[in-house]
Order: sequence, then C-alpha cells, then structure tokens
Amino acid sequence: MSFQTDVAQFNPSREMVEAIVQKFQRLDILVNNAGITKDTLLMRMTEEDWDTVIDTNLKSIFNVTKAAVRPMMSQRSGKIINITSIAGVIGNAGQANYASSKAGIIGFTKTMAKELGSRNIQVNAVAPGFIETDMTAKLTEEQRKQLAEHIPLKRTGKPEEIAGVVKFLASPEADYITGQVLCVDGGMVM
Repeated sequence: MSFQTDVAQFNPSREMVEAIVQKFQRLDILVNNAGITKDTLLMRMTEEDWDTVIDTNLKSIFNVTKAAVRPMMSQRSGKIINITSIAGVIGNAGQANYASSKAGIIGFTKTMAKELGSRNIQVNAVAPGFIETDMTAKLTEEQRKQLAEHIPLKRTGKPEEIAGVVKFLASPEADYITGQVLCVDGGMVM
C-alpha cells in the first residue's frame, strides 16, 4: 500500500504516519530517504536553493520521525534508518546545502539513538557514496571513470547494495546496533 505526501511539510507528514498506524495498528520500521540536490558553489547559491535542499533532506526527517516515534514508543520497539551521504561526513565542494543537510542527519541520528534507546528503538544511518541513481545519471562517462579512480573498489555502487544494508539494519540481527553511520561507499571514507 502506498501513501503520498510532501515530507518537507510537518502536518502532511504527521497525517501520513497517522494513516499508516491506523491502517496497520503499529509502525515497526521507518526509512527516511527523501533527498535532492541543487549543486553550485556557495557564491552562486540562492537562499531558495539552500532552503529547498535543507527542507527536503533534513526537515523531512524531523517531520516524519517526530510523528513516528509516538507509536514506536508506545509499542516499545522500532527501527529508524536515515539515509545520509558521505558528503555529510567529508563535505563536497559545490554542495554546501546538500553536505550540510546530510551532516545534520548524522547529528539527528545520534541524538535520536540516545533519546529513544531506552524504549528499544534503534536509530542508525546509512551513508552512500557514489551510487548509480538518477542523481548520478547526469555524470558523463569520463566523470564516472575519474570518480572510480578515487574509490578503493574502483567502481560506483548499486542501489541494491544500499538496500541490503538497510534491510540488515531493519532486521533482528541489528537489534544491538544504534547511533551508527554505516558508510557504503566502496572505501572512500576510511
């Protein structure tokens, strides 16, 4: 079943989570995965480009998580997995807004892990490197080759490789993992 909303807005996010809980009577797993880029150097970046990226990438996590923690706390269990980026760990020229939003996700993840741990709610983040998605599809073949040269595994990642880590964090095998950022990046951040 699908539910659609603008996760950058608080009330629609809350209403979506309430509809899900009403339909299924519980909420076990939340994956915060909304993300956009509006890349340019800071000197050229508009306030609108800054706000749009921060609202979509970071504020959305606040909006949906705030709504989701109430039912998770009541049932004394849950998994929250936030998708960040290695840009939030190491920064990236031309991505002040994106890197800031993704670094904010890391801080939010660690804080929520501390706040919610006593309620048996694990909160972790996954930090993808260069993954073959719509966001990286605009790169030329030459740019891809240059990127691969800086990745110890000498290739970009596949969406399935991120999904596998998310699946693991959502599983009972990860019940004793919280507050962590798993870089899935072919070794770029080490």
